[in-house]
Amino acid sequence: MSTLRRYKDLEKTFTKRFARSVRGFFSSVSAFFGRMAKAGSQKLTIMLVPHTERRILNVQISFFGLALVLVLLIGGVSALSFAALDYSEALSKLAGKADSLNDTQAQLDAMRDTSTRLVKAARSFQLALDSTLAKIGAKPNASANASRDGDLAAFFELSDTGTGRLREAAEIERVTRYLEQSVQPIQELGEIIAAQGATLTEIPNLWPVKGGIGHISMYYGQNENPIFGSWYMHKGIDISTFRSGDSVLSTADGKVVTVAYDIGLGNYVIIEHKYGFLTRYAHLKASRVQKGQVVRQGDVIGYIGNTGLSTGPHLHYEIHLGTETIDPLQFLKNRSGASASNK
Repeated sequence: MSTLRRYKDLEKTFTKRFARSVRGFFSSVSAFFGRMAKAGSQKLTIMLVPHTERRILNVQISFFGLALVLVLLIGGVSALSFAALDYSEALSKLAGKADSLNDTQAQLDAMRDTSTRLVKAARSFQLALDSTLAKIGAKPNASANASRDGDLAAFFELSDTGTGRLREAAEIERVTRYLEQSVQPIQELGEIIAAQGATLTEIPNLWPVKGGIGHISMYYGQNENPIFGSWYMHKGIDISTFRSGDSVLSTADGKVVTVAYDIGLGNYVIIEHKYGFLTRYAHLKASRVQKGQVVRQGDVIGYIGNTGLSTGPHLHYEIHLGTETIDPLQFLKNRSGASASNK
């Protein structure tokens, strides 16, 4: 029992001390705020003394009021600072937008210039295409001519399409429609060119010496025989390169019908072509083809030589149509095909 009573006494003692400590703490806090309130309630007098004879202006303000004024002043300055910062950022963003707008405008101007060049190029294309089709006897696209929108002349009558980007869009749309309508004429042109190209390779029109080299040392027709000195009918042309061994080409697609030697023509080759044409290549050093062989225009069939009755290395070249000989120069208008040949 004595132990229990001792614990109870200790508990009461602790409780009293704790209560005194709490009361003391709150008393100190209350006294502090009381002193602060008393000090803050004290007033200051601010005297505004003019340099004239006007009366002196006295302004009384407490420490609390002064603190409030300072807080409001600091808050106002801070708000103005933040507003100025936001305004500066807004100006920076506006400047960036202005630069972007200028770049966009420059791109639009460049697009407008490109559109104008496209229209002019399309008109030139139309004129060239129509001229080419007319030259080869092909008719321009009827559907393109039947519609005003399909005619490039309408590109330069755009008063009803508005201005600005809508106008450029209308121009590009018309170019697109015309190009779509031009596909068929171009395909027809390609077919015609392909057909004519096939025909051209079947007619002996290629220069018979590879690389387009050589000069004509004797023309077709009446000439003086260089060996016997008498006049005779020269049935072909003589092409000289001043040396032996230059490649001789087939001047058209055909079939080799003769590979032989003659005392006058030396080694020679005869090729049969379509439409009744025959070509003969004489005075060859050697031939590279056999009888019955099919050759293409530009194929090497032999080499320039000095065989038979010849005063020097050259190629004697003839064209026959039926039973008649023809001046080869009527067909050999240029040497571009022989120059381009790699065979």
